[in-house]
Amino acid sequence: MLNNFKKLSDHIGSLKGKKVLVRLDLNVPVINNEVRDPFRINQSLPTISVLREAGARIIILSHIENADTSSLSGVAKFISGYYPVRLVEGMDELRSAAHDMKDGDIVMFENLRLFDGEKANSSVFATELAAVADAYVNDAFSVCHREHASVVLLPKLLPAYAGTLLCEEIEKLSCAFNPPHPFVFVLGGAKFDTKLPLMLKFLDLADTVFVGGALANDLLKEKGYEVGSSLVSKSRVNLSPIISSLKVITPVDVVATNSYGNDIRRIESVDVADRIVDIGPETVAQFANAIAGAKFVLWNGPMGDYEHGFSSGTEGIAQAIIESGAYSVMGGADSVAVVRNAGLLDKFTFVSTGGGAMLDFLANGTLPGIEALKQ
Repeated sequence: MLNNFKKLSDHIGSLKGKKVLVRLDLNVPVINNEVRDPFRINQSLPTISVLREAGARIIILSHIENADTSSLSGVAKFISGYYPVRLVEGMDELRSAAHDMKDGDIVMFENLRLFDGEKANSSVFATELAAVADAYVNDAFSVCHREHASVVLLPKLLPAYAGTLLCEEIEKLSCAFNPPHPFVFVLGGAKFDTKLPLMLKFLDLADTVFVGGALANDLLKEKGYEVGSSLVSKSRVNLSPIISSLKVITPVDVVATNSYGNDIRRIESVDVADRIVDIGPETVAQFANAIAGAKFVLWNGPMGDYEHGFSSGTEGIAQAIIESGAYSVMGGADSVAVVRNAGLLDKFTFVSTGGGAMLDFLANGTLPGIEALKQ
């Protein structure tokens, strides 16, 4: 797949003095204008560095969707700790700033999703953006599943290149299509209705499939266990192929909460008043035994409700994967956040910046943003 489009690394020398629109994903938690988790920003810095060193004139395009702010000003402030960055708010200011740029300068355009044309995939909006630049680089794998103007239209209007991070994401995630065995697939989080195609695909590819998080609640309920008020999929999904598979491992114990507090329960002891919020220690130990001889592990999604403090199951799974010594690929914003907070992120072979994009790429083998780059 990497041979189907131009890579930035092969053409960086031709971009000196050129104005380059660089689509990054800088959608990170920002509170009181301070970045709280810079993972995605840090993953983007190498591409900014190589373009700056090559003498390109860099115009950063990104979005942010945050309960605290709709502005990229906090992100611009963070990046300014590495390189001078000028944040501009509208098309007129962007045109003026682009006109005045010198080699190595960095301009950041304000949150793309403040403009209706971005999500609407407007050719008018894309043409306005393209008019200020000479080239385009996509280094935002995590939005490549979105058919938005900055993702799928700009590469048709300008000479387009795949950035360093995008190429690495494609290369590393593609390992899952022809992995070394034993191969263990770990899937957590929620929304079985959207993840079912991926699960069915990897039932064929993987040797063991471990299901945790809210997804496991669906399977436990389907098996006839009580799940109380636990989170389950709203729509009805045919889970029989998964239930009947001997490859699939589901929790044997869970952390349950009710009006009396929290408790570890065997799944057969969960009561109608309980809410399952994490996998239990026996399940983590069972998983550790199952993964001990693995050569390749693919993981997306947390094992519990970490936002309310239930992260021990996710941390236990992370530790088991690390101790297995397997080639490990993980992604998903929630699971990455837990593992990062536990200080374990750098122990994985590769950590994807994508959540939904990672799942879609694994299910389909490509994404709209990747297809748009093809020559």
